[in-house]
Amino acid sequence: MGTSLKNAQFLIESRMRDAARGNPDALYDLGVCYSTGTSGVEVDLIEAHKFFNLAAVSGLDCAAGARADIAEDMTAREIATAQAAARSWLGSMQRRAA
Repeated sequence: MGTSLKNAQFLIESRMRDAARGNPDALYDLGVCYSTGTSGVEVDLIEAHKFFNLAAVSGLDCAAGARADIAEDMTAREIATAQAAARSWLGSMQRRAA
C-alpha cells in the first residue's frame, strides 16, 4: 500500500472515529470525501447525503446546503436510502451512549 493511500485511509478512519463521537466537522468532512471521491473513497452520494444530513442535524449550517446540492443529483429512492442510513447511524450512536 502506497504512502498516500495509507495517509488517506488514516484520515478516513480518524474522521470516522470523530464522527462516531458526534463531531459535526468530522461528519461534514466525510460528506465531502464521499461526494467528491477524495481521501481514497469512491464517490457515493448516498453516503455523502447521510453524512451531510448528520452534520446538519448536529447544527452545522453549511452541511444543509451541501446536502441540498448533492440531492439534486440523486433519485428520490437514493435520498430515502440516505435518510434511513442517517437514522440508523443516529440510533446506533444513541445505543452506544446508553
